[in-house]
Amino acid sequence: VQLQASGGGLVQAGDSLRLSCAASGRTFGVVAWFRQAPGKDRAFVGGIRWDSGIAYYEDSVKGRGTISRDKAQNTVYLQLNSLKPEDTAVYFCAASSYVILSQVRLSSQYRYWGQGTQVTVSS
Repeated sequence: VQLQASGGGLVQAGDSLRLSCAASGRTFGVVAWFRQAPGKDRAFVGGIRWDSGIAYYEDSVKGRGTISRDKAQNTVYLQLNSLKPEDTAVYFCAASSYVILSQVRLSSQYRYWGQGTQVTVSS
């Protein structure tokens, strides 16, 4: 089982990025995005239930972020618009067979993790 995150880069404030998380080996119940800024804990960004496509977002990206999935490509996307310097972090995708709604924000609930992709937003 592998999760491959990609799409990060150096952008300016106000720009947009689309991160991809390609899964191989199996499908999952929930795929989530977390991010970790220097000196900070890993934090939930958002997630999506694979079957239904229902997505959840952390308040900091609501209205700016969209998570979607392509079943044929077994890939989950995180589109981030109006990027801010505080969005600078390493972004990780994570997956699990099942996560109850009340715990989707907990990194401990995800068994599989990608390697991370760096997003740097300059002001």
